[in-house]
Amino acid sequence: MSENFIGWLSYVTGWAPAWSITTTMLVAAAIVAVIFHGVALKILTAVFSRRAIYVQTLLRRTCRLTRVITTFAACTLVLQAAPLSEEARSLWSSILVAVLFAIAGWIAISAVHIASDVYLARFRIDIPDNLRARKHVTQIRILRRVADTTIVLLALGAGLMTFESVRQYGISIFASAGAAGLVLGFAARPVLENLIAGIQIAVTQPIRIDDAVVVEGEWGWIEEITGTYVVIRIWDWRRLVVPLSYFIQNPFTNWTRESASIIGTVFLHADYTLPVEELRAYLSELVTEQPLWDGKVSVVQVTNATERTIEIRALVSARTSPEAWDLRCNVREKLVAWIRETHPGSLPQVRSSPAGYGRTHRDDAIGSVVAESAGDAD
Repeated sequence: MSENFIGWLSYVTGWAPAWSITTTMLVAAAIVAVIFHGVALKILTAVFSRRAIYVQTLLRRTCRLTRVITTFAACTLVLQAAPLSEEARSLWSSILVAVLFAIAGWIAISAVHIASDVYLARFRIDIPDNLRARKHVTQIRILRRVADTTIVLLALGAGLMTFESVRQYGISIFASAGAAGLVLGFAARPVLENLIAGIQIAVTQPIRIDDAVVVEGEWGWIEEITGTYVVIRIWDWRRLVVPLSYFIQNPFTNWTRESASIIGTVFLHADYTLPVEELRAYLSELVTEQPLWDGKVSVVQVTNATERTIEIRALVSARTSPEAWDLRCNVREKLVAWIRETHPGSLPQVRSSPAGYGRTHRDDAIGSVVAESAGDAD
């Protein structure tokens, strides 16, 4: 049968160009491979329809990858029988090897993603006490992106090395040697810098997903950590995008480094006549009525005194940073209302002179004005 097939190819080659025959064979092989893959996928899905849900998930997530692998295998077999010259066959061999490296990289990336998703399925970050979950989620997500970048670079370098004309660029990706390597090294410096910073952040974890931070004077939460930058969701829904290397090279504030719980601060300014003990007792009653309070911290302190007012600091704790923000606003509003209603004279005010002296001087001034008016009338 093989002799008949080769004879048929020889006959066709006599009147049709080799490249058109090869193209037709590759297209036919790809169509057959896609059909075969679709049928096989349906059969496997039907077999595991009532059990092994993980197998169904695996089939669904690797559908495109397995289709490419099937097509690649079919085209490789067809090219073995294609009527090609030695030069064309060598070129196609290089292309197939490069595609093989690309498929291998795709397989590695898919394996990393599936393994990381399976590992992270046990952690939830949508609960109040989520410090342990945020720690693992941050580590896995950063390391996964680092692994993706590394795999892509290795696959790209290996693929370039299969072609003689660009082999030096593939070598430069693996080892920065020669002028081309230096150019690529300088061009890739920001990428490599952020790549190394990502590894450092994954290991040391100065920031984690959903941490409350203050960066460049903006307060917000860590929303996303990619392979090159960090997205911070600011309290007013803006997004601050910062390079990964920033968190290694610059100081910043992390409010939830050790725990998801956070202490909120409320500052007030009042007159010296304010009874602080009554305010402290009122705060103790107030926080018990606040569902956002976690029951741990409730403190009132006089932290400063100026020539006009005293500065009062109220500390209240909450389970998460968003709840702490809302709790601070509620407590501030209630404390100001309490001072205004129960001790209106203790609101901040300006005095021009001591109380006693002011009354005497004012009375004398009024008496002088009255006497002068009476004299003018006479």
